[in-house]
Amino acid sequence: MTGRTLTFNIFRCDPQHANSSARMQTFELTETAGMTVFIALQQLRQEQDRSLQFDFVCRAGICGSCAMVINGMPTLACKTLTSQFDSSTITLMPLPGFELIGDLSVNTGKFMRSLSERLQGWLVPNGEERSFDAVEATMEPNAAEMVYEAERCVECGCCVSACAAAQMRDSFIGAVGMNKIARFALDVRDKRGPDDFYHVLGTADGVFGCMTLLGCVDSCPKGLNLQMQISYLRRKLALNPDRII
Repeated sequence: MTGRTLTFNIFRCDPQHANSSARMQTFELTETAGMTVFIALQQLRQEQDRSLQFDFVCRAGICGSCAMVINGMPTLACKTLTSQFDSSTITLMPLPGFELIGDLSVNTGKFMRSLSERLQGWLVPNGEERSFDAVEATMEPNAAEMVYEAERCVECGCCVSACAAAQMRDSFIGAVGMNKIARFALDVRDKRGPDDFYHVLGTADGVFGCMTLLGCVDSCPKGLNLQMQISYLRRKLALNPDRII
């Protein structure tokens, strides 16, 4: 059985070349069973245009590299089946809010590293330094589950691109930043408390900058409950009103 003919409208621009201007380019491809947008892009690059730029690493929805805007929604190309669209026309755009590398490729790593350094997104042990061969410290199952849930974030940048506040203000930490803070605030092994994060959470760059439009929840390809993390941090602020900046 022959598949339908797909039409891809793809954003093209190479900032490395001064004469390159932003434009949309159309490609056609025959749909195959189980085809994802990533598979289609691979086929287009191999068979029609070797210069087409997009990112990928794992091809399994784990690395977050292939994030892009597909028919208006930020998501992962490797998890998006072409068959899920009733229309045979698919429009691909790079994630807004990030430095453009070329075509569908953006530099999310630069943003995520800067955010991690700003928020000190690493574990600060609350006890004496332990030997690497010591028995691992125990944790309550419920606490471990909450930390694990926050750790499922692949830092793909979809929530940042779908966030109106992040698009209006570069300093806004967004759902990915608040999820990162919540991850360590929930971890009983981390010695930091809510006070240590108020310098950013209690400003317009933190929870007060969130307009609760929940574009982050709608676009998260991992289905994380980002609304819950934001609410958790807001409750922490409410319990310490004197610390709000």
